[in-house]
Amino acid sequence: MRVLIVEDEVVSRRLLEVFLGKLGYEVVSVSSGKEALGVLLDPQAPNLVISDWMMPEMDGLELCHRTRDIQVAGYIYFIILTAKMDKKDIIKGLEAGADDYLTKPFDQEELRCRLKIGERIVNLEMRIMELANTDSLTGVLNRRAFMERCQIEIQRCNRECAPISLILADIDHFKRVNDRYGHQVGDMTLQKFAGQLSASSRPYDFVARYGGEEFVVCLPGIDRQQAGLAAERMRRQVEALSLTVPASTNGFSISASFGVASLHIGSEECPEPLIGRADCAMYQAKHEGRNRVCLAIEDWRHEMGLGTQQPT
Repeated sequence: MRVLIVEDEVVSRRLLEVFLGKLGYEVVSVSSGKEALGVLLDPQAPNLVISDWMMPEMDGLELCHRTRDIQVAGYIYFIILTAKMDKKDIIKGLEAGADDYLTKPFDQEELRCRLKIGERIVNLEMRIMELANTDSLTGVLNRRAFMERCQIEIQRCNRECAPISLILADIDHFKRVNDRYGHQVGDMTLQKFAGQLSASSRPYDFVARYGGEEFVVCLPGIDRQQAGLAAERMRRQVEALSLTVPASTNGFSISASFGVASLHIGSEECPEPLIGRADCAMYQAKHEGRNRVCLAIEDWRHEMGLGTQQPT
């Protein structure tokens, strides 16, 4: 876990760096509250902060106040170091948003224990966030988390003048799997399908269960034609999956229909209309016979030679 040290006194900062390094923490250290705020605004900001109280320009209390005001992905556990011993000062620090405090000169063993407490709280908060954002059956994002992240990606792509695309995929005749093999096998099928979509995606793409047997993939930086090719690759890999029935030698395969929609560079469109266009393209794929890819607005399938096989 990464720890940010905010200490303007060179010797004290170096002692903290060495001690935390021996404990196995990845240490980032700065000499002012202003520098610390810049670090904490980064998406990969440390989740543990040890800050001196008395610093020029921006002291530890103001840094703590500002830290609580910024929007970050996870909770930041804030420990204040202070030579102030008065109870009123301690209360003032806690009211500023600090989680804990240590008086200078601090005992190393006490600091180690307090850091472990902070680490447990941060890890617990991360686990709670993970559970809140994840579909419990398949392990991919749930719909709410996907919509939030998709909105952020659309805004980022607009800033960077980059395209963004969505792939909506639906398992063909999924009800037949449940009816023939039971819901346990149906659940396993959903898990395998979600796993294959994730395995077929780039590290910075993200997959979500949109509802039932319907899944959505966001591909930042990818235009419609590239997304169509990616969807066709996914279609072929899903078709090649070999699924088995527990306690039986019976095996079966599945297919899926894919709809692709893209956002033009500079468009201010929000996720819902984009998903709506991908959904229309997916239902077009269903209408044309399933187990194929359709692109929204213009049909690129014939130009790119995308799949036209009948469902299995």
